Amino acid sequence: MNCYSCPGAVAACPIGALQATIGSYEYKFAFYVAGFMILVGTFMGRFVCGWLCPFGLIQDLLNKIPLPSKLKIRTFKGDRQLRWLKYGILLVFVILLPLYITDMIGQGYPWFCKLICPVGTLEGGIPLVLLNDTMRATVGWLYAWKNVILIVTILVSILIYRPFCKYICPLGAIYSLFNPVSILRYRVDSEKCVNCGACAKACKMGCDPVKNANSLECIRCGKCKNICPTHAIEYCAVSKSMKKKDNSRVSQE
Repeated sequence: MNCYSCPGAVAACPIGALQATIGSYEYKFAFYVAGFMILVGTFMGRFVCGWLCPFGLIQDLLNKIPLPSKLKIRTFKGDRQLRWLKYGILLVFVILLPLYITDMIGQGYPWFCKLICPVGTLEGGIPLVLLNDTMRATVGWLYAWKNVILIVTILVSILIYRPFCKYICPLGAIYSLFNPVSILRYRVDSEKCVNCGACAKACKMGCDPVKNANSLECIRCGKCKNICPTHAIEYCAVSKSMKKKDNSRVSQE
């Protein structure tokens, strides 16, 4: 995931590209970006978050830093409500502001990248400032603000599993909407499940696969699948109920 903020990026983060072009219908590239995200979401849902996102990997590694168990925060009061924040950020900073506030040629400003995203600071801002004397002379309050966000994200990631993914990331918010309908999904075999609760305890995103195997918060990391003692959880492209319907139709014919 090359940050949109980095001028050396070969391929930009789709969120940054969407912000830049959503403000004008003349930029058909916005439809291509949206179509790409819809295509990926339709096939995989938040599988991207669990297996392809480099900042997700960084958060995973930070959370593995050993600390007393009392300091590790699995959940807290207001956790579920706070998870809706990423949808608000998606609506305001990625869609509405770039859509209505544009420059002279109709390009939207990357408000999320500019004001919030710590990924851009880590992958683009800091390397550019360290390696470029001219850039160091021009840094101001915005660069300082973004570094504060990055530092806070790093510190919180040590205590809470993937806080950026849970509460902030608009790309995760987009892909989460496809979790219930994506082609690649989880299925819990009710005949094999013994309701031991091991899968819910293993999920660091706070999901319970038995209640909802394809929760909006599920990142398809596979921890629940791997820990299940009866192998009741599996990836599937077609649900079991659909298979039964198809089989019954064949038998009737």
